[in-house]
Parts: sequence; structure tokens; C-alpha cells
Amino acid sequence: MKPNITLTTLNKLKQQGEKITMLTSYDATFSHVASSHGVEVILVGDSLGMVLQGHDSTLPVSIADMAYHTAAVKRGNQGALIVSDLPFMAAATLEQTYASCAQLMQAGAHVVKLEGGTWLADTVQRLNERGIPSCIHLGLTPQSVNVFGGYKVQGRGDAAQKLFDDCCELAAAGAAMLLLECVPSELASRISQAVEIPVIGIGAGPGADGQVLVLHDMLGLSLTGRVPKFVKNFMQDQPSISSAIAAYVKAVKDGSFPAQEHEFSA
Repeated sequence: MKPNITLTTLNKLKQQGEKITMLTSYDATFSHVASSHGVEVILVGDSLGMVLQGHDSTLPVSIADMAYHTAAVKRGNQGALIVSDLPFMAAATLEQTYASCAQLMQAGAHVVKLEGGTWLADTVQRLNERGIPSCIHLGLTPQSVNVFGGYKVQGRGDAAQKLFDDCCELAAAGAAMLLLECVPSELASRISQAVEIPVIGIGAGPGADGQVLVLHDMLGLSLTGRVPKFVKNFMQDQPSISSAIAAYVKAVKDGSFPAQEHEFSA
């Protein structure tokens, strides 16, 4: 039996130059399949609001929803590290952040994920002091879609240095991981090289330390028919869901995914 994946495991993979595989999951069955086929990190994402609940954004998802699905994922998990999202406004105050994190950790999360920038540095430090590792999601943060005016690439032009500085400050504050969404490949690569902690990308090019996709996206399932540029359908050439997940893991590990067509330029 293989040892459980921990943050120490992920740090070693980064040091060794081996890519880290992450995939979303929201239930026991898919958690079991993903973790049994080499996925090292399972993200219980608030993306469940769109792919499971049918909303047009992640905003309606509650902390109760996240705790429920985290607990289900834990039951099927076969040793992967579980990262769970703090949903919209679940961290509006420090006290609320503590309570929300406690719910997710007690449900089975090993790491909590928060969306934001350098203003989270103090929160990261305080969570660390209380035994709660954090993954900070930067770039295109879906909970801020109304501020951005839509789902747009972030970190271009003058905004690149600000995003780079935010990442460095959050790593220095004690963040366990960073997740970069829809940022230019060159910037993601630069950030990955500048910080010691693992940097996971989605639409951030091959220079990140690992990759994540939404499970339903990589299986070619969509309610709307709109497929983001950074998505590849791994089910297309595979006979089963299990083999599609194994193909995703292999492609991330050997560097064939993401390819050039999945990247964004500065």
C-alpha cells in the first residue's frame, strides 16, 4: 500500500522537478477512482456550484455544501491530499474564516483554499498558527467574476508584477501552495521558480509545478457547451473514465499537457 500524499510529498516532487497532478472531485466514487489512478491532490472545488448544482457561477455555494462534499470525498479517497474551497464570503471576517476552516478540516480536508491576494497574508499566518494549511488561488478568481467583468485572463501588462509580488508575499507568510488560474505562461513559470512552495496551474502553462482541471471538463462533460481554452478532453480517446484519468496523470507527468494551444500569452 502506497503512503498517503502529504504537503511534504508535494514539496519533494517540486524539488525533484516532477509535476504534481490535481483534479477536482465531489463524491466518494470519483475520489476513489482519481486517487487510485495516480492523482496526488483532490480539489473539492466550489466549481460544484456550476457542474453539480447547475448555477451560472460559484457564488451560490455554501460552506455546508463544501463540508458535505468534502466528507463524501474523504470516504472514497485512497491516499490523495484533499484541498477544499472556502466558498464565497465564507472568510469575510477572521472569526468566520476560523469557523469555516474548522468545518472543512473536520469534514476531511487537509488544506483549505482561499481566493485572494496579498491582503490574505495575515490570515495565512494565523491559520498556520492554528494548524490549518492554506492554498491561495490567484489570477482569475471565480468568486470575483463580477469585479473582473467576466472570465478574463489576469496578470497581463502592468498587473504582472503585482501578481508576482502577491505570490511571493503569500509564500513568505506561510501559504502551503499557490494555484494560478488563467495567467500568462511566462508569469506562472517565473512565479514557480521564485517560490519554494508548489504552484499549481490551470490555464497557466507548463511552467507551473503541477496542473489541475475540473473533472467534468477533462471528461468532456459540459452543461453549456462552452469549453475553456485550457481544457483538454481526455475521455475522447479512452475507453473508460478510469483510463481517461490515468491518461491525464500521464500527460501532466510527461509534460505533454498543457500544450501550446492551452496557454495564454502576456
